[in-house]
Amino acid sequence: MAVLRPPGDFDRSYEHDKAFLRRPWHVWGTVLAIAAVLLIPQLDHILPTSIYPAARHAYIVGILNQIAYTVIALQGLNILTGYTGQISLGQASFMLVGGYIGALVVIHLGWPFYIAIVIAAIGTGLIGLIFGLPSLRVKGFYLAMATLAAQFIIPWLSRHTFPDYLGGGRGSITVPVPDFLGEAVHFAETSNFVYISLVVLFITTLLTSNISRTRLGRAFISVRDNDFAAELLGINLFGYKLRAFFIAAMLAGAAGALRAASERGVGTEFGYHLNESIIFLGMLVIGGLGTNLGPFFGAIFIIVIDDLALSIGSSLAAMFPNQAAQLLTSFRPIFFGLALMLFLIFEPRGLAHRWMLIKASWRLRPFAR
Repeated sequence: MAVLRPPGDFDRSYEHDKAFLRRPWHVWGTVLAIAAVLLIPQLDHILPTSIYPAARHAYIVGILNQIAYTVIALQGLNILTGYTGQISLGQASFMLVGGYIGALVVIHLGWPFYIAIVIAAIGTGLIGLIFGLPSLRVKGFYLAMATLAAQFIIPWLSRHTFPDYLGGGRGSITVPVPDFLGEAVHFAETSNFVYISLVVLFITTLLTSNISRTRLGRAFISVRDNDFAAELLGINLFGYKLRAFFIAAMLAGAAGALRAASERGVGTEFGYHLNESIIFLGMLVIGGLGTNLGPFFGAIFIIVIDDLALSIGSSLAAMFPNQAAQLLTSFRPIFFGLALMLFLIFEPRGLAHRWMLIKASWRLRPFAR
C-alpha cells in the first residue's frame, strides 16, 4: 500500500526522503511517547498509594517488561517470516538458548550483564544457522517441520546434557540479578530492570526498522515474493535465508537473556515450549506480517487478551470452585484461538494494515469515503 502524505509534505533532499520522522511534530511526538513509557516504572513514586496501589504498579511494570522482551523476539521472527517468507516454529527454543548462554556467561565467567546479552544474541544466532540449513532444500510446510525439530531437540538437550551447567533433572538454573552499575541501582526490582528491556528494545527497533530500507531487506522481500525470480536477479537464496535465520535467532537470544534475568531463572520449567512458538506466529499474524509495527501490535494485543482471559477465569473459578482448575486455564487458549480465527477472516493483514488505513483516511479527509 502506497504511503499517503498530507498536502505540502514533499522531499526536499535525499536525507529527508530517508527520514522516518519527517515533520517536527513527529519528532516531538516520538520524544514524548518515549518519555511517557520511561515514566511508567516511576509512577509509584509520583502518584499517591490511594490512587495508584503498589499491586497495580507491579502488575503494569511486569506487563511492560513482558511486552518488551516479547516484541524483541517477534522482531526477529518478523524478519524471518514476515520479510523473508521462511516459517519457523522454533523461536521459543532459541529464546531458551539465549537465556542459558546469558546466564552461563554471568555465572561462570563473571562478565557483566550487558556483555552477556551480546554474547547470548551472537551465540543463539550461530545455533539458528544450524536449523536454517534445511532452507536450502525445502520451504513452506516442510521448512516449518524442519524448524520444529529445534523445539524438540534444544529442550531435550537442556534437560539431559551437562546437568552441572544446564540444571539437568531440575529443569532450570538460577540466574543472578544483573549488577553492572554497582549499588546505585538495584535491578532485582522490576521497576528498575524494565529499563534494561526498554533500552534493548529501542536498539533492536532501530536496527530492524532500517533493515527493510537496505539492500539486505530488499533481498529478503524478493526471496519472499518470488524466490525463483530473485535467484535470476543474482540473489544467493541460501545465503540470504541463512542471514534471516541468524538475525531471527539472534534477536530471540537477546530476548531470552532478558527474560531469564527478569524471571531469575531459565529452563523448561519456565516455559519455552512449542505452544509459545505457535503463539509468536499468531502474534505476528494479528499484528501484521512484514511491518515494523506488527510485533508491537501483536504482542500488546495477545498479552492483554491473555490477562483478560485469566481475569475472567479467576472470577468464574471463585463462583464455581468445583471447576476452578479447568476455568483458570481454559479461557486463554480459547481467546487466543478465537482472536486468531477472526483476524484471519476479517483482517488477514493485521492491525498494522488497519492502522495504515486509518492514517490514510485521516489524510484524505473530508474525502475519506
